[in-house]
Amino acid sequence: MRLMRLPAPIGTWLYLLPGWWGLCLASKGLPDLKSLVLFGVAAILMRGSGCTLNDIVDRKIDAGVSRTASRPIPSGEVGVPAAVVFTAVQAVVSLAVLWWASEAAAVIVALCCPAFIVYPFMKRVTHLPQGWLGFCCNTLVFAGWATVTGGIGAPAVLMWVGVGFWTLGYDTIYGHQDKEDDRRIGMKSSSLFFGTSTRTWVSVFYVAALAALCAAGMDADSHWPFYVLLGAAAVHLIWQLATLDIDDPERCRLLFVSNRVTGVLVLLATVLGHWG
Repeated sequence: MRLMRLPAPIGTWLYLLPGWWGLCLASKGLPDLKSLVLFGVAAILMRGSGCTLNDIVDRKIDAGVSRTASRPIPSGEVGVPAAVVFTAVQAVVSLAVLWWASEAAAVIVALCCPAFIVYPFMKRVTHLPQGWLGFCCNTLVFAGWATVTGGIGAPAVLMWVGVGFWTLGYDTIYGHQDKEDDRRIGMKSSSLFFGTSTRTWVSVFYVAALAALCAAGMDADSHWPFYVLLGAAAVHLIWQLATLDIDDPERCRLLFVSNRVTGVLVLLATVLGHWG
């Protein structure tokens, strides 16, 4: 359970919600309950697989970072061979669950699995690993759209762009928790790269995210409730920026977790966007 991060479900929510956005926007309201539930189960397993893989790759690094030293692999509670098997089992079962929802969804996520495998290595080669996370690992929005329509349309692409910038913003905030350890051990992150300019850059990313989501709603012929609720999400993001303190790790953690509220507001926008 700890390898899957079940005690810390915020990552699952942030991975799942864009998939639900795609489902609801394509359905022009609520999709069938079966698809929502299957996407939820698949997201738990796929996120668990990604986290386990990340812990395998980063086991030596995690041992030197105070926040992650007690994780099962760096602490020695779980061996690497067992963790590799667990990673594969979660991924395969996740894809099987998605296949039940939609063959197209399963194929899309399967094709994007290499992006998940590469992600743990990105912090070693680029200052923007959060960008890779945002634009290469948020493909569940495509799976959601394809479940309803059978393919990938322009609104899904625009929504994916929005999710990518949103992720880049909130994960930059998240990374400030570990910046001193990252600097000490030579790891790269957008948090270190942007430094004291973090608020400015995260503002840019959030504006880009909202603009792309607005364009997705327009392309999908959404009505006024979509834009009202997207405006509420914008207010929440402004609050994050106004209260951000990059030198307060606990504040950064709380603001990161609060993005679940942003995600739920956008979800409501996609559900109610064809009313009125």
